[in-house]
Amino acid sequence: MKFKKLLLSLASVVTLAACGSVTSTTSSSDTADSETINIGGNFALTGSASAYGSYINDGATLAFNEINANGGLLGKQINYVSTDNKSNVQEAANEATRLLEDENLSVLLSSDIAASTEASIQPAQNAKVPMIIPSATVDDLTLDSSGNVFDYIFQIAFQISNQTKALGAFADEKGWTTAAVLQDNSSDYGQNLATQFEEDFSGEVVAKESFISGDTDFNSILSNIKAQDPDVLFIAGYYPEGGAIVKQAREMGIDAAILGPNGLGNDEFFKLAGADNVDDFYYATIFVTGEYGTDAANEFAERYEAEFGKEADLFSAGGYDAAMIAADAIERAGSTDPEAIRDALETTTDFEGVTGKITFDEDHNPVMDSFVVGFQDGEISSVESVSAE
Repeated sequence: MKFKKLLLSLASVVTLAACGSVTSTTSSSDTADSETINIGGNFALTGSASAYGSYINDGATLAFNEINANGGLLGKQINYVSTDNKSNVQEAANEATRLLEDENLSVLLSSDIAASTEASIQPAQNAKVPMIIPSATVDDLTLDSSGNVFDYIFQIAFQISNQTKALGAFADEKGWTTAAVLQDNSSDYGQNLATQFEEDFSGEVVAKESFISGDTDFNSILSNIKAQDPDVLFIAGYYPEGGAIVKQAREMGIDAAILGPNGLGNDEFFKLAGADNVDDFYYATIFVTGEYGTDAANEFAERYEAEFGKEADLFSAGGYDAAMIAADAIERAGSTDPEAIRDALETTTDFEGVTGKITFDEDHNPVMDSFVVGFQDGEISSVESVSAE
């Protein structure tokens, strides 16, 4: 891994300029005709995963609004049909199926957490409609049980293996030789993160504890970890439990550095953890703004805040890029036919997204650079870039 360091002031990261909003997309294709391009969105707009899904959906909505405001694609307007899977796996499968059967989609964007995404894959594959994954990071989502590539499934999310490689290399660079792993045993995301981190961390894992989604009291497992006095904690899970773990660890007097995956990189995590408790906290991401962000990332962040009144994050950026990659493929295909769009997606190379340049490899997974973002005194204090090479 190749690292590049840059210290950031908080002002350079979060100061955003206001700009005008664009018109909203439609929420149903009932009014769609031959002059529209139907694209579906299947996300958690309510429920436990809504801090991811609602931001992804907002990012996609912004992208399609901007495209429509600039004349649409192929002489047609985009009709974005967005649905709420309510953070429920069965609902995610049902909504994917409904969208694909009823809405005459050219592309489906789906979903947020791994389980909901997995539930959407087979319906899209069966319908032969390209599905772009903006957020779920579990490796091999684009492969079937035999290891063959799903023809119609494409992932732009920051894969777990890339996250743990970046965090493992970062830990090595810091000289941390002992680690404790806290694993969400109720999700593939948590289990895969823990397994991959143990492989990528060159030091010794001196403690490994587990929890499940919905747990709120982590004092017992944190007491076990404190007794081992590790250099660093790695939280393999989502923000609701991750935020509580950080808060309770600091209140218990655990002052070790803490590493987290992209699932901890949102506002809700920091609210739960508390600004006073995130010193020496670091998380992996593919989206940064401010001094280290690209012009595209910073301009997107400005437009997003102007439209939705909140700061852009990794998930809103992922939704925006998923929408724009879909639009790029439609334009290059010169068609709304799903198979032609699929063929165009497969040749996506160096697409300039707000999360960086994106190229699909032979397994329809993204090849892209990443970042490790650090905090001190409740503010972003450092960003280190990690080359994909």
